[in-house]
Amino acid sequence: MRIALLSQFGTRLHSNKRLLQAAKERGHEIEVIPTLKCYMDIASHQPSVHLAGKELEFFDAVIPRIGVSVTFYGCAVLRQFEMMGTYPLNESVAITRSRDKLRSLQILSRAGIGLPLTGFAALTQNTQDLIQIVGGAPLVVKLLEGTQGQGIVLAETRKAAETIIDAFRQLRAEFLVQEFIKEAGGSDIRAFVIGGKVVAAMMRSAKEGEFRSNLHRGGTAKVIRLTPEERSTATRAAKKMGLNVAGVDILRSNHGPVVMEVNSSPGLEGIEKATNKDVASLIIEFMEKNAKWNRTKTRGKG
Repeated sequence: MRIALLSQFGTRLHSNKRLLQAAKERGHEIEVIPTLKCYMDIASHQPSVHLAGKELEFFDAVIPRIGVSVTFYGCAVLRQFEMMGTYPLNESVAITRSRDKLRSLQILSRAGIGLPLTGFAALTQNTQDLIQIVGGAPLVVKLLEGTQGQGIVLAETRKAAETIIDAFRQLRAEFLVQEFIKEAGGSDIRAFVIGGKVVAAMMRSAKEGEFRSNLHRGGTAKVIRLTPEERSTATRAAKKMGLNVAGVDILRSNHGPVVMEVNSSPGLEGIEKATNKDVASLIIEFMEKNAKWNRTKTRGKG
């Protein structure tokens, strides 16, 4: 099988190295395709992707590892591959859906999946009511464009919440207001889902004095056994996003598991180290079983 690894960072990322290694060990030909250097023949009856003055040869499958900052262009390139009949590990429509934090929460809410109390507003001056929607302070304010724990602020008092919300509003920044799940104790769960099954799970704990558990921010991780409800929540969330591979971030709250985010390009380093599982090979194995010509559900129509 010929596989394209669509990524702007090549072998600089640990996850990319592992996917390249796993694919080659299983006898596949795999090539890194730099996302932003691609350009496309859109109007042709035979859609194509070009790189460095040449049309790319046919690939059986494509693994999208699209950075958040290049989501729009990256998904456009991936959509072009889909129109050409190449099988995507995750489809462009699903990635776009998951990257829109507000839309993804609305989809999960409609499906009855547990979420923290969440508010969203634009120019309303009713800050007090917005705070009350999520149960008052402490609460968390999140920029819609934030990633890896960036753009997330904990407001411990009502006054602090008012100040932060008003400041974000003055900057015309789009943000969510969410209840703070105190009982989670600064820890969350990353459930790694492949093909509708949780193949690995870890608990990430924030370093002392920090409420964000991201490993990039000094958090630690250990293997964890999920409850049946947590496992079901993770697989349902990935399915509703339309993702074959996803990292589902869950908090343990007093009213059951709540989903914080569904990541369409989950990193491999933390989960493989914590669980000692070869997740990269499981991804390639899934593609071996499912990658077929023109098997994309949307065929680039989304």
